[in-house]
Amino acid sequence: MNTSVVSIQQTLMHKQSSKERGHVVIDSVGISFGEGESKNIAVRETSLNIKPGEFVCILGPSGCGKSTLLNAVAGYINPSTGRVLVDDVEILNPGPDRGMVFQQYSLLPWKTVLDNIAFGPRLAGHSAAECNSIARTFLAMIGLSKMERRFPGELSGGMQQRVGIARALANYPSVLLMDEPFGALDAQTRLMMQESLLDIWSEFGTTVLFVTHDVDEAIFLADRILIMSASPGTVIADLKVNLERPRSQEMATSEPFVSLKRECLRYIRSESMKAFEQRECE
Repeated sequence: MNTSVVSIQQTLMHKQSSKERGHVVIDSVGISFGEGESKNIAVRETSLNIKPGEFVCILGPSGCGKSTLLNAVAGYINPSTGRVLVDDVEILNPGPDRGMVFQQYSLLPWKTVLDNIAFGPRLAGHSAAECNSIARTFLAMIGLSKMERRFPGELSGGMQQRVGIARALANYPSVLLMDEPFGALDAQTRLMMQESLLDIWSEFGTTVLFVTHDVDEAIFLADRILIMSASPGTVIADLKVNLERPRSQEMATSEPFVSLKRECLRYIRSESMKAFEQRECE
């Protein structure tokens, strides 16, 4: 069978199954590092239930454990107490069912754009032809088909991050984990990337867990916003975003957007003040 047909079939199968995949359960998870007097509690006992296909953003003051919690879902670190499950399977290690996108683009600089995206499928055992076909499918989706022979250093920051998202999706993960992926981009590119991400998400329906410091970004993207306390962090608010989809940047001036932003900032200011006071007492 033609490899491009195979890639299209895989994409369609993923879309059909995405409604049933990507259920994340964080069950009484606590995370600490070190022992005895040097023990550092990064995340206090936290429990969450994220439904398949939900777009969930995590906000909170610096150092509250947002990225640590995300890394536990990724399998990069194991909880000290409790457990993380994805689709009823306990997470102990990284796996292809979870794609990760970082603030740093983390692309392989010696590989072309095409080869960067094809890297995951190649590790999964697909043939070279299948890998290239999958990579080209995602390149078309992110609007960079003409860049497949370029190297990462030849691309703008926004383009590199789009390639990073495509690479994370090329294994058809059930959950996409994003740790401040647009934090290093200029304001205009950041807005464009937010819109591009929502287009991709609406296409696939993959569960997304997205860490950010930007309240406007969280409201624009998410179905739900989780707000974490000052360190050691735990989720203190779970806010539903009642904005219609598809979203547009013009919504930022609407009453529901402004009202939710005010509520988010109230929590974050309070917790940031607590974090500041903690540092002053050390």
